[in-house]
Amino acid sequence: MSTAGRSGPRAAPERPTARGAAPSPRGERLPAWLLVPALIAVLLLVLPFVALLVRLDWATVPAAVTSPAALQALGLSLVTATIATALCALLGIPLAVVIARSPAGLAAVLRTVTTLPLVLPPLVGGIALLALLGRNGLLGATLAIAGIQIPFTTTAVVIAQAFVALPFLVISIEGALRAIGTEHEHVAAGLGAGRFTVFRRVTLPLAAPGLVAGTVLCFARALGEFGATALFAGNSAGVTRTMPLAIYTAFNGAGVEEDTAIALSLMLILVAVAALVLVRGWRPGAVR
Repeated sequence: MSTAGRSGPRAAPERPTARGAAPSPRGERLPAWLLVPALIAVLLLVLPFVALLVRLDWATVPAAVTSPAALQALGLSLVTATIATALCALLGIPLAVVIARSPAGLAAVLRTVTTLPLVLPPLVGGIALLALLGRNGLLGATLAIAGIQIPFTTTAVVIAQAFVALPFLVISIEGALRAIGTEHEHVAAGLGAGRFTVFRRVTLPLAAPGLVAGTVLCFARALGEFGATALFAGNSAGVTRTMPLAIYTAFNGAGVEEDTAIALSLMLILVAVAALVLVRGWRPGAVR
């Protein structure tokens, strides 16, 4: 038998590349015509923030962001957003697991219900919460008889924030769960692990990137919530006036406190950017 017959098939020779140039991981170059609309899209997203920074009177920023009203609103926002995020985690993690592991039909229904607050105007969410928990609402009337009032309280702020922020957490975790599949869970179950052990030791650790990203985005969304909070919780200083409502109140001061509103807006922008950087930089293999 010849040597050729004893040897296996030869590997195809690698295509030569230019000296010093690594092959592009994304394949072919993008069409040139995509650059114009992409540039316009970037300008649409960036220019409003540039204009905000240009308009800002930097000399008034320290006094504006350290004023008692601003610190009070910021403190209330941080506390309520933290509580709302914890509530979303308590309810959203189980919901995400149910959606990810349910049959296609049930998962589609649950996913639609979950994402509904994302596509509805926040003001509609505030009206819906009033219809449910208001004094004459579906559950509010019964609560009023028991002496419990939720609207226009700090509790209402937390509920409104959780209502609009919950989808961010659920969608992120569900996507992570679908990406990892169920193979590891089946292996753990086959080795004798109980359902709760599988959930705690296998499912949650594997879904950790989605969990962290969803939690941070959920917190950022709760921190910036305005519409549902304004209708359902009101705008009472020290009770329901969060940072977005403080910005709205300052901006409506006939221009007298417009610089304060812009300075407070800058604070929220910095918090949002920090949240996005945290999510992007924490994930393994993220582009730096």
